[in-house]
Amino acid sequence: MDEWGNETGEYTVAYLDPVQCKANISPARGEAQVAQFGDLDSYDKVIVTADMTCPIDENSILYIGIEPVETDGVWSAHNYTVRRVAKSLNQIAIAIRKVDVG
Repeated sequence: MDEWGNETGEYTVAYLDPVQCKANISPARGEAQVAQFGDLDSYDKVIVTADMTCPIDENSILYIGIEPVETDGVWSAHNYTVRRVAKSLNQIAIAIRKVDVG
């Protein structure tokens, strides 16, 4: 809503509680991933899954190698964000980037 009470069409991303997913995560970025995501160079790893119902999208935040902890209704800081999602007929590839949310 704007200052006059009109809807602006803008949206705010809101997060639900973390959901556990299992997938293959590459150890580091390589040439195969570079071609897969074009010239996108701002990612560190690639997640690949055959679960076509995987809920990860480009607004997702991820906890990889760490457990999310809830304290007084607030979740601990995440350590990865999603840069790009590429879906094919039978798999999903997700480019992710390490972040320091502190």
